[in-house]
Amino acid sequence: MTIKITPNDKGNPPGKLAEAELHFTDGPLAGLKLIGFAVWERRGGGGGRNVTFPARQYSINGERRSFALLRPVVDTTAQNNLRELILEAFHAYEEQAAIAS
Repeated sequence: MTIKITPNDKGNPPGKLAEAELHFTDGPLAGLKLIGFAVWERRGGGGGRNVTFPARQYSINGERRSFALLRPVVDTTAQNNLRELILEAFHAYEEQAAIAS
């Protein structure tokens, strides 16, 4: 699997730094990609980054909610490894962009 980073050059919505895609290179998902990940600045000005996962939005009684599309089977911390891999890929992208400019 490789992670493709696409920067948010438009600055809209505020705080969104980039989008990320998972490109599968081996196994039954080879040749497919999973989209919908995003890298955000952390709220509150404390620094750091956050990753959101693909989700579908819906409304109930006029209230907007979202349903996570990638969820743990059993271990509720299973997403942490993927979140760290996406953050590492974004950091590497930032370093390459700094060298190129």
